[in-house]
This record gives sequence, structure tokens and C-alpha cells, in this order.
Amino acid sequence: MSPTNMRDPFNSPTSEVEFVPGLELSRRFYTDAVRPLLEEAAPGVPHSAARIGSGSEVLGYDTPRSADHEWGPRLQVFLHRHDVPRHAARIRHLLSEHLPKTFLGHPTNFARTDEDGDRDIRVMRATDGPVHHRVEVTATAIWFTDTLGFDPAQDITPADWLATPTQLLAEATGGAVFHDGLHTLTPLRRALRWYPHDVWLYVLACQWQRIAQEEAFVGRAGEVGDELGSAVVAARLARDLMRLCLLMDRRYPPYGKWLGSAFARTASAPRLTPVLTAALAAPDWRTRERHLAHAYEIVAHQHNDLLLTDRVAPTTRPYHSRPFRVLHADRFTTALLARIGDGSLKDLPPIGTVDQFIDSADALTHPRLARTLSHDARKP
Repeated sequence: MSPTNMRDPFNSPTSEVEFVPGLELSRRFYTDAVRPLLEEAAPGVPHSAARIGSGSEVLGYDTPRSADHEWGPRLQVFLHRHDVPRHAARIRHLLSEHLPKTFLGHPTNFARTDEDGDRDIRVMRATDGPVHHRVEVTATAIWFTDTLGFDPAQDITPADWLATPTQLLAEATGGAVFHDGLHTLTPLRRALRWYPHDVWLYVLACQWQRIAQEEAFVGRAGEVGDELGSAVVAARLARDLMRLCLLMDRRYPPYGKWLGSAFARTASAPRLTPVLTAALAAPDWRTRERHLAHAYEIVAHQHNDLLLTDRVAPTTRPYHSRPFRVLHADRFTTALLARIGDGSLKDLPPIGTVDQFIDSADALTHPRLARTLSHDARKP
């Protein structure tokens, strides 16, 4: 190993091992290695097993690069809540002592890096001692509350939906369930699969509102010679359009790293991708604005195809008396809000989910903080 690799906390020790997608690796790890030990540690105790939560493999985007940290043979084991204090510690200990040191060539031991500070980031590392495994043993109510900030087994309120970042909802509903002996994990994930209809309308309305707020700025910034500022606004609008298309397709938009990968799977991606690419590559604001106007009209037609509202004219037009081409996206906001039957949603300001008005990863990855910020933003 070179000195450079020795200093790299994310250097993978399994770079020569044939890559197996993480979900398949975890599925086989559960079936071949974990489940037999569960039956030994807690015979007759029902459980469910899954690979959900954080991790690129949960969303289906992992590659060999992913193996350098927090990737490998890992999963969650769920027990009834009353069985956690009775059996979880024994299960964890038995796994630590008797799991194989490697599985399909990957270490089952996860060690902390030397540079992770307060973050518990772990990487696969060989060991001769007990395995510090990544098999989480918990109860569904505990896991979902820690992950999302609420227990979906209880009534899910509009406030719960709006306070939960879409990345976290994608992680909770992505991945795979390997065994559901509790008969609760699959129904809970189904309940979280997508927003209730009125919440969806509200979230769509708020996404259109984000576009309405900045669509004239591409031209205005360019008019005063600020091509860089115009390009930055265009990039923000492209991101908002991509997120809007995901919401229209009933897909939770992931965070920035995987937004393009998720957008590529939407119905509008084949038509919209070259248009947005051209807008971002444009050398001047007029060209940039022309491509964005085309993109707006594509997405506006898609809105009308959903039949969620009365038809809204999908054509762009001047921005009042100013010579900038816009959609006046607030027209779509108004049309969607008019279709909401839930009075508690109709009375909210059009700011949307917590990640439609907050852009801090440190806030959005902490469910309690996200809930607090969401709640405070909606106070009278």
C-alpha cells in the first residue's frame, strides 16, 4: 500500500473484489450469514430484515466507488418493540462473535476512519477479533422515528409530511425488504410511498412558486452584463424544474449528488435533458433564456397532462412590461392551490416541504432540526 493510500480514510481494501450491487450483497449476507445466527440467538422470535435508510445502494446508484465508506454487507433487523430489550443485545453480541470475517470478499467489520471527527463514518477493514458489524437491531417505531422524526404506524399528519426532507422519505421507501416476519415493515413503507393527494397538490404548487420567484432574473441579470449571475440563476431554475418533474412523476427528489441520476428516470427526461443542458451551456443570457423558455413549456404541458387542474396555458410570454421571456409559473401555483380540499393546507404560505425552503445539508439530515424549522416557519 502506498503512503498516499495509507493516509486516505476512504481507501477501499476490496478494490480488487468483483463488484456486487449493495442491495444484492446485503440480501445474500442476510440469507447466508445473518439469518442462521438470528435463529440461534433468538429462536422463534419473529423479525423483519431489510436494507433501507442512508446509502447510495438504497437508491440504486452505487458503483464500485461506493465501497470506500459506509457500504458493504449491512442491513437492519427489526424486532417487536417488546423483544428489543429482551433479545437485541444477545443478537448483536452473537453476530459480533460469529459472523464470518469476510463475505463475498468484503470485510464484515466496519472501522472508524481517523479523520471523521464527530461523525461515525466507517469503512470495511479486516479484523482478527470480534466483528464491528453494520447489522442494526431495533424496532420499526424506533427506526422510523429516528430516521424521519415520526412513527408512520400512527396517523401521519400533513405537518409530518411537510417536515420530512424528500431525501429521507426516499431512503425509507427505497432499498429492499428481505423478510417481513413482523408483517409491519412492508405496510409502513407502503404508507410512506407517496404523499396524500392534497399534500401532493400543495407541494407541486410550492415548487411552481419557486420557479415563479426567479424566472425573470436570468434576463435581468444578463441585461446589466452579469452573465455569471444569469448562469447561476439558470442553474437554480434547472434544478427546480428537475425536482418538479420528479414530483410530477411521484418520486421523492434526492439530494444534489443523485438528483441528475433520479431525474434521468423521469418521463420528461428524454425531452428535457438536452434543453436544460443547452441552457446551462449557453454563452449568453438571450440564448440561455430561450432554452429555459422551451423547458418551461415542456413542463407546463406535462402539468396539463396530469389533469390535476383546469388547463393552464403552457406558453411563455413577456414579464409584464419588461422584455424577458417567462412562463409566469405562479399561474400553476394558483391553479393547484385552488384544487386543495384540506383547509389546513390551503391556509399555509406557499413554502412547501422543509427542503423546498431550506437548503442546508446539516439541517436536512437531522430530522428533529428539520421538524423544528418546518414548524417554526409556519407559525402565524
